[in-house]
Amino acid sequence: MTTLWTRSHLDLITEDPATTAPLILGAVPRLLPDLDIWDMWPIQQEDGTTALFNGHEHWMGLTAPILADPEARHDVARIRLLSHDGTTWTDLGDVFPDGVSPGSREWSGTAIRAADGTIRVFYTAAGHRGEPRPTFVQRVVEAPGHREIVRNDGLTYLKAEETEGGPGRIRAFRDPAWFRDPADGRAHLLIAASVSRRGSRVGAIALASDGWTLRPPLLVADGVNREIERPHVIWRDGLYYLFFCTHAQSFHPPGKAPTGLYGFAAPTLTGPYEPLNGSGLVIGNPTGQPDQAYAWMVLDDLRAVSFLNYRPEHGFGGTLAPILRLRLDGLTTTIE
Repeated sequence: MTTLWTRSHLDLITEDPATTAPLILGAVPRLLPDLDIWDMWPIQQEDGTTALFNGHEHWMGLTAPILADPEARHDVARIRLLSHDGTTWTDLGDVFPDGVSPGSREWSGTAIRAADGTIRVFYTAAGHRGEPRPTFVQRVVEAPGHREIVRNDGLTYLKAEETEGGPGRIRAFRDPAWFRDPADGRAHLLIAASVSRRGSRVGAIALASDGWTLRPPLLVADGVNREIERPHVIWRDGLYYLFFCTHAQSFHPPGKAPTGLYGFAAPTLTGPYEPLNGSGLVIGNPTGQPDQAYAWMVLDDLRAVSFLNYRPEHGFGGTLAPILRLRLDGLTTTIE
């Protein structure tokens, strides 16, 4: 049961304190002195709670050397592991050895600690290993094994296989997020995808279930947005909260809505979904710093984690942004 995100929803957006992130001011300490890090996610239990290892959280994130052009980081991204004891972050190095990924670089995903203690990592293999220059082929891969697990035949979802492109200019089939439905115990993957609608590429959220067979989209940005990223679900108080992020320039027209975290809720995983706060906006960057943060992930305890993106006078942040916390009340959300 596909939900449509429409222009009428976006028309309800206002710069409300309940959904506007506070300005991030001053210097923010870097997690890694010599690497940019972004799109972070914790290792989670199968029920969505954050896993603990001897009292520490373990987090993964995309990293790259600090480059003159921060956007070039996507061409060399690797997944890195960090430990957090509540105060201090410790770098534990690359998650995977060199050369094991089928891609030329590694993009976002999720990590789950199974009941037997093993860790399963679902991530995006971008490009092809050993290619002479980066392409933008995207495959959903599971490790251990580093095998492609979701086959996109190009019928329901556009194939993400461009050889040329860049951020905001390519189709999507990436950012897998694992979710076990508490209603029946079945495991699912949510995937940022693209579909064709009235001749244009628009963002969508794909669902893969039952051996990772693709199902109809959970949500389609019906002509209003061309690129949805990092979709994920948390279950709380009998509702399924579907979150994702997107950039202001991805809307039609660009700037129609702010760069931010958006969300919908439904009584079942497959919908029908209703937009949170009427519009879908959950956390919007403030007008004073419209690109200050990006790539929000909402955790089971309602922490909303993102990375420091671009700010006037500071440039690209490349580190963890100040963590926000949400309050959920049915279809209404508030930044605490």
